[in-house]
Amino acid sequence: MKVFHMQCKTEIIRVLRNRYFVFWSLVMPILFYYIFTNVVNTNAPDKAQWKAHYLMSMTVFSVMGSSMMTLGIRMVQERSQGWSTFIRITPLSDSVYFAAQMVGQNVIHACSITIIFIAGALINDVSLTATEWILSGVWILLGSLPFLAIGTLVGMMKKVETAAGVSNVLYMVLAISGGLWMPLEIMPKMMQAIGKWLPSYNFGNGAWEIVRGNMPDWKNILILIAYLVLFMLLSMYIRRKQEAV
Repeated sequence: MKVFHMQCKTEIIRVLRNRYFVFWSLVMPILFYYIFTNVVNTNAPDKAQWKAHYLMSMTVFSVMGSSMMTLGIRMVQERSQGWSTFIRITPLSDSVYFAAQMVGQNVIHACSITIIFIAGALINDVSLTATEWILSGVWILLGSLPFLAIGTLVGMMKKVETAAGVSNVLYMVLAISGGLWMPLEIMPKMMQAIGKWLPSYNFGNGAWEIVRGNMPDWKNILILIAYLVLFMLLSMYIRRKQEAV
């Protein structure tokens, strides 16, 4: 247990020292939030509701990017630098090492959620009930699991440059087509139809429903679970293939 605790602590410190993480997961979402709620005129009929809605969008955007890029690229770097091979000759088992990465990443997500929520309250005086703050935070934390699974898929790539390029493109495509940057309702009908089946939309919609005073739709939950299972199975299959070579 002590070894697991120390490994979790190490993973958290490594992420916090990563300037890439700090920029994409904290600075950019808060900057976008300020611009789209205070600079750009969105003509939203209910300004307070829009500010709460977009705060959830940018928090989801932050956690989604951290899951896919920070975790995935770090896994590729570790393998290319021989760190994964080194771990195998130490008393630390693969399962403990992998679990520590997941726990460390989730602690980082909890910190990111808290920081962005505080930024929203300070920048726009977003006022939600204690229940809505807690439920939306828990939803975003749990809803990030399918994207952590995508991060492990990115981590299977051989080159850091390839992993960075693929994860960046996938991140932006999912964010835009999932309605995180702009409401899905203003997009073309075909984009709306596709977007509602994407994990990013269902991730964001659960948080949007909470700040509207509702609970996440069962469809959102089931779709995210389906993506989680799919990406986990795919990741396990690719990992076994690579180990067999």
